[in-house]
Amino acid sequence: MDVDLRLLRYFVAVAEELHFTRAAERLFISQPALSKQVRLLETQLRLKLLRRSSRHVELTAAGNALLPQARQLLDTWSESLTATRAAAAEEDRTLRVGFITNAAGELTTQILAEFTRRRPEWRISMSQALWADPTCGLRDGSVDVAFVRLPVPAQEPLALRILLSEPRWVALPSAHPLARHEVVPFASLLDEPFIATPPESGTWRDFWLAVSERRGHPVRVSAVAQSSEEWIEAIANGFGVGFTAESTARFYHRPGVVYRPVDEISPSRLALAWRREDRRRIIIEFAAACAAAASPAA
Repeated sequence: MDVDLRLLRYFVAVAEELHFTRAAERLFISQPALSKQVRLLETQLRLKLLRRSSRHVELTAAGNALLPQARQLLDTWSESLTATRAAAAEEDRTLRVGFITNAAGELTTQILAEFTRRRPEWRISMSQALWADPTCGLRDGSVDVAFVRLPVPAQEPLALRILLSEPRWVALPSAHPLARHEVVPFASLLDEPFIATPPESGTWRDFWLAVSERRGHPVRVSAVAQSSEEWIEAIANGFGVGFTAESTARFYHRPGVVYRPVDEISPSRLALAWRREDRRRIIIEFAAACAAAASPAA
């Protein structure tokens, strides 16, 4: 019997978390979709893998037997896929770089120039990800490295190099009363409707809704955006407001939208990320080029 590896990956996540919501956040999918896929796997195998209740998830004997084998199979496939893609990249001399929104901001041009100076025989292929995947393609192996905004859900398999930290600002409809403030008090935003990233973006979504700073105050989500373009359009049309990095104000101008600093809120950190097991020399050299460009002396 052939089984989709994706279904095994979903099963392993639930088996390790023993919690469908946490597993869904880890996988960047919705909880109902995850439940449906695990049931599909059980149907295909004609086995009960999990016992579910409203408060509890546990493995059956069959689930316990499958878990280590599924882990091994997924690890083997991941290693094979990484090696295959690395071989193709080496042959093509192409480094695939993922990003969200404005990549590394003003540093992007400097980074690419520094990398080209170090490795002129290589070229860069830039790939913009939707907000549902804050790893920018690292999760599914479609890129080699990525410029990510922390925190990234399930970032343990990733190596990170912090490149910069910048304040979080708020984007507002230009007619909004708070747009008259030079600095917007965080407390005045608590009851505002927010444009959110997709639920499957997990802890990344929570960060851009400032959940930890709210001290239990609930979030009002008025709309969900898949990209910067959808987000800024929703704000311009008055559907809500949104937190963003300071550099967004320089890169995303739109009539009807204004950006303001916010007090008493933690900054946004930009990092270069890559898979820990990927130890190719070209990855290390790109990370070095990023560090050189981000250096104050650069």
